[in-house]
Amino acid sequence: MPATIITTEDLREFKLELLSDIEHILSEQSQGQLKTYLKSSELMDLLKISPGTLQNLRINGTLPFTKVGGIIYYDAAEIQKVMDKNRVDNTI
Repeated sequence: MPATIITTEDLREFKLELLSDIEHILSEQSQGQLKTYLKSSELMDLLKISPGTLQNLRINGTLPFTKVGGIIYYDAAEIQKVMDKNRVDNTI
């Protein structure tokens, strides 16, 4: 098996690619992009609500959800629509 020699230039290119990927990931996070589907625990963390509150929001039809097997998923776009629809504007 022949040995592969890694040059300083190879390492420099790798570093630049890695930094570019990290910048891309950080820019997506700073833009507030959400995953397409959220699990219950992720949604509870995002909305700062308890498991009981989340269950009540499901039961009364406030939050649409999809159940696959035993896991409940929430569409991030649908959650945003619910949040926008229930927005209270207190400007005088």
